[in-house]
Amino acid sequence: MWATAVGVARVRARETERENALFRDPLARAFATAGGLGASSPPPQPGDEVERRRRLGVATSIVIRTKFLDDLLRQAAASGVRQVVLLGAGMDSRAFRMEWPEGTRLFEVDTAEPLEFKASVLHQERAEARCERITVAVDLREDWPGALIAAGHDPAAPTVWIAEGLLIYLPEDAVELLLARISAQSAPGSRMGLTLGSRGVIERFGTRAEPGSAASMWVWEMPDDPVAWLAGHGWEASSHTLRERAAAYGRPLTTTPQPEEQPGGLISAVRR
Repeated sequence: MWATAVGVARVRARETERENALFRDPLARAFATAGGLGASSPPPQPGDEVERRRRLGVATSIVIRTKFLDDLLRQAAASGVRQVVLLGAGMDSRAFRMEWPEGTRLFEVDTAEPLEFKASVLHQERAEARCERITVAVDLREDWPGALIAAGHDPAAPTVWIAEGLLIYLPEDAVELLLARISAQSAPGSRMGLTLGSRGVIERFGTRAEPGSAASMWVWEMPDDPVAWLAGHGWEASSHTLRERAAAYGRPLTTTPQPEEQPGGLISAVRR
């Protein structure tokens, strides 16, 4: 599944080249190129409107969620949080492209293969992290909290957790276990940023997706009330729709609103 992260890097590379980019990710093109993906991909077959809409929708969601989580991380840092954990980090380059307060420790949790691929690209690009960056090679189905603590994470200090483009690929029981583990490792004042699959997205796009594509692996959609769901785990959350955030960022969506867009799949939360 980590090859999907290279596809995300391609989207971020295209956004970086825009004059009015919502973020700049100088490493994104290097990840995409090394992974065998150029700036563009073969266009959908003529008349395949569903595929065209799916690609546009996925690319837009990647751009908006990246900006949303960048802002959340800046807010967490401004509040004094100095531990960052990226779950399923993939080709995330926030350790290199964002400004971090002194003393920040950023943990990238993923399996060994994507981390090794990423390390080779970072070496080639001579990239230097702007904070203390620690990679933790472990499968999220295993004892990743133990591996994280062994790598230096302090559960007694507040942490900001990011699970971006991850939960939609996990079955419901795995999502619940992941959230329970995050909660157990989160001191009061911890923050969390999640992206959740919107209601109906699997039916609209996943069931017709090409075998092996990212959409073909989608299995979990967000609860009817994600705020209440997270409250049950001890988090005070706010939800935002992609449409709301896109408009706020000056990128209003031109598609017709869908009923499934409420509630929102962009989540910010605080541990009380």
